Amino acid sequence: MDDTTPGTPALDPAIAAQLRRNAQGLVPAVVQQYDTGEVLMLAWMDDEALRRTLTTGRATYWSRSRAEYWVKGATSGNFQAVKSVALDCDGDTVLVKVDQSGPACHTGTRTCFEGRELPLGDG
Repeated sequence: MDDTTPGTPALDPAIAAQLRRNAQGLVPAVVQQYDTGEVLMLAWMDDEALRRTLTTGRATYWSRSRAEYWVKGATSGNFQAVKSVALDCDGDTVLVKVDQSGPACHTGTRTCFEGRELPLGDG
């Protein structure tokens, strides 16, 4: 997955040491609109995607289906300007707060969860 070129700095070792990655070297990234708290999407990051996100201010993820890095909005124009990034208490999930321009979902909806509510039982 490492797409760095020689001389490109790695993720800060202090940050890398806090991450608890899955077997594929990834952590889930919950993406939230910074000012409303709206959950927009879930994506995946490895160390390099997290480094790029932290250093560029553009949300960068690892595409499991395409096996490549992608900057949210590079194709659609619906960029995510990163406002903050936090690790959860276990270091196994990243919370990325962004200012989303346009739809966050590839289907054209504001969030990847819009219109996809599941029925709850009576219990």
